[in-house]
Amino acid sequence: MAKLLIKNARIVNEGEQRESDVLIEDAHIERIDADISDDQACIVDAEGDWVLPGIIDDQVHFREQGLTHKGNLDTESKAALAGGITSFMEQPNTNPQTTTIKKLEEKFRMAAKSAWANYSFPFGGTNDNLEELKRLDKMACSGVKLFLGSSTGNMLVDDEKVLEAIFKNTEMVICTHCEDEQTIRTNLEKYKKEYGDDIPIALHPIIRSEEACYLSSSKAVALAKRTGARLHVFHVSTGKETELFRNDIPLSEKKITAEVCLHHLWFSDEDYAEKGTFIKWNPAVKTAQDRTMLWDALLDDRIDVVATDHAPHTLSEKQQPYTKAPSGGPLVQHALLGMLQNVKTGKISIEKMVEKMCHNPAMLFDVEKRGFIREGYYADLVQVSSRHSEIVSRGNVLYKCGWSPFEGTVFDHKVMRTFINGHLAYDKGKFSKERKAMRLTFNR
Repeated sequence: MAKLLIKNARIVNEGEQRESDVLIEDAHIERIDADISDDQACIVDAEGDWVLPGIIDDQVHFREQGLTHKGNLDTESKAALAGGITSFMEQPNTNPQTTTIKKLEEKFRMAAKSAWANYSFPFGGTNDNLEELKRLDKMACSGVKLFLGSSTGNMLVDDEKVLEAIFKNTEMVICTHCEDEQTIRTNLEKYKKEYGDDIPIALHPIIRSEEACYLSSSKAVALAKRTGARLHVFHVSTGKETELFRNDIPLSEKKITAEVCLHHLWFSDEDYAEKGTFIKWNPAVKTAQDRTMLWDALLDDRIDVVATDHAPHTLSEKQQPYTKAPSGGPLVQHALLGMLQNVKTGKISIEKMVEKMCHNPAMLFDVEKRGFIREGYYADLVQVSSRHSEIVSRGNVLYKCGWSPFEGTVFDHKVMRTFINGHLAYDKGKFSKERKAMRLTFNR
């Protein structure tokens, strides 16, 4: 592989910014220093822009296999690349589900042929695959995913004995979707009797309520404490849930961690009137007060990671009545830009944003040699500019589903370049024809 030399970069890494050059050779960062010279290297001028570690998204749904009319590993990872996401962890609720070791390895083989960004896949736990899970090599994948509220497919784990056995027998990170199923069903039936299928979307956070979220996540946290399991709670959506997590110890010592997604930091229930089912997610977008409390928890380190939960559906699917419109939306192309908008307004520093989107996912999942700009690490990098802006429209989204909940939004930054394993994969709107993505490896 040819050497690359990034000149005139403003590196953001490990809590500081500094002007530096970056020399890349054979997929890795060879040297970080001021005013590097190398006659063998191809020069890339960063023009004083920020250069960040590549974003690691710990929760996406790229829909392959079985749901590829919505998206696939090729289309969605390409959109991720344009959004500065260099590594992703794609969830197991596909068709067929990734709930056997055989299916897990099939997914890895598929990604090796079609992914544009580095990849891993958590193993999906169910009520009846505990013995298969026990056979899983802890180095094989990013972790174990459990749905403690129903989702796509039949992956609800509601047998408490099985759940406890999974927590006791898993060395890897257990990632949970926490919503209490019975609470949701009771609420849904109440409003179906009143409205039929055409329930007002404004009732979505009432149906998938704070109570449903807190009841489930608090039980998961209690079980993790009792069993000593390593728990990571996905997409926390309520202020009340933030009380469950600690900030008095460093991430390296935490056994219970939490993630928030961009949509819960960006939207509130006030946006349902305009956006309708296009911002229907599970868990639901809730109140402005919940959003404020999520930001508080992110900034004081009770919440450790920012992710997307990217989950595309077609326009026709999303435009159905409430009970038939699926939950989820496409986000990977604009997640970094959304967070940078909050950097511009002063809500979060860019150093803190990099910690939550790059460093912490790498640390939390024990990802090998990624998530930081360090000599010897893989050269996964993203150049972002505050000199350019971007307006989101259906004409420039790259998702297979062809829409974005951010349509009409003007972002005051732009992703200029994305490097994958030392390869310039995305360059000012143009993609390389070469795929250089790799399977993520782990230090465990």
